[in-house]
Amino acid sequence: MNEKKALVCGAGGFIGSHLVKRLKRDGYWVRGVDLKFPEFSGTEADEFLIQDLREQKNCESSVITPDGNPFDEVYQLAADMGGMGFIDSAECEIMHNSCLINIHMVHACATRGIKRYLFSSSACVYRDMEPNEPELSEEDAYPALPDNEYGWEKLYAERMSMAYGRRFGMVVRLARFQNTYGPEGTWQGGREKAPAALSRKIAEVEDGGIIEIWGDGTAMRAYTYIDDLLDGIILLMHSDLENGVNIGRQEYVSVNELVEVIADASGKAVHIKHIDGPVGVKARNFRTDRIRTIGWESKISLREGISRTYPWVKAQMEANRKSE
Repeated sequence: MNEKKALVCGAGGFIGSHLVKRLKRDGYWVRGVDLKFPEFSGTEADEFLIQDLREQKNCESSVITPDGNPFDEVYQLAADMGGMGFIDSAECEIMHNSCLINIHMVHACATRGIKRYLFSSSACVYRDMEPNEPELSEEDAYPALPDNEYGWEKLYAERMSMAYGRRFGMVVRLARFQNTYGPEGTWQGGREKAPAALSRKIAEVEDGGIIEIWGDGTAMRAYTYIDDLLDGIILLMHSDLENGVNIGRQEYVSVNELVEVIADASGKAVHIKHIDGPVGVKARNFRTDRIRTIGWESKISLREGISRTYPWVKAQMEANRKSE
């Protein structure tokens, strides 16, 4: 009963479910909360609550441990989100649902004595950039000009978290996540991110086949493997770093180049057909000096991460076909 207790909000999602596993390996008693259980491998949480965190009463009941005390740490990852297609088409749902979750959760944590609170923000708080522009530091999020409503909601939630931290003496850590990928992430249905979506498309076609991608393929991105992100989350939660902190691998590739990396992992030759569709920013380049000051380094290259992710997506697709 003397072990640390952590609450992971959004524990049914990709990052949240992996975070639960990591905290359990680190010796925590963990409660997960979400609208759903993890889709692919179940949960390792000591307790998992199916709760709608858009409702204040659910947030209030979630932040108290079974013995009646506040959790030592709360990781707020719950959000309505997905890939570029979803972000482009569901602006109202994103702002409405995520705002409610963040308003009620930070209030419940602060007023019930939570000691440490980590909010999962996003690199989407930054403006659209040109690929060759100098990388932005955390303070360059201001003056604010996010490219989409998802980024605006994240920026507001950062400000709200900091305000509650000042008012109630709660330690607040703000992690600005980069595009994150790996096994056990959403790979179909419209909310998947680019590495999973492209892995699925390439797994579906024959050698020498054609896949469609939105835009001309020149948009630049950087992708962080899930294990690297988890290292950053844990280090940041226990650090003295205040305000926004970028966590992400600085290995920039175009969408066309990402297709090449995945095709190499598949062993196939793949041709690209460019079509109209939501592309998002041309580039989003940011510095990682702050997270590096506490010992974080990205260890997993894009090629290594894709070599782990593509076979998992391919296996999921084949299993689905057999069950149809």
